[in-house]
Amino acid sequence: MATGWVILIAVVALLAGVALGFFVARKYMMNYLKKNPPINEQMLRTLMMQMGQKPSQKKINQMMRAMNNQQQGK
Repeated sequence: MATGWVILIAVVALLAGVALGFFVARKYMMNYLKKNPPINEQMLRTLMMQMGQKPSQKKINQMMRAMNNQQQGK
């Protein structure tokens, strides 16, 4: 009978740990993405201007498409 309680407590603790870990990881990722947002067209345009290039909309679209394809390929 005591073994049954030990197993039950272990299973409940495992499930609670998994649920808690999920929510902590979710909160961490949301804060990380808020502080470090993924690159967008405006950031890319600014970066190209800082490098001394005159960004055209065609070039920005091409680079965004390449970055999205690379990200999906992982």
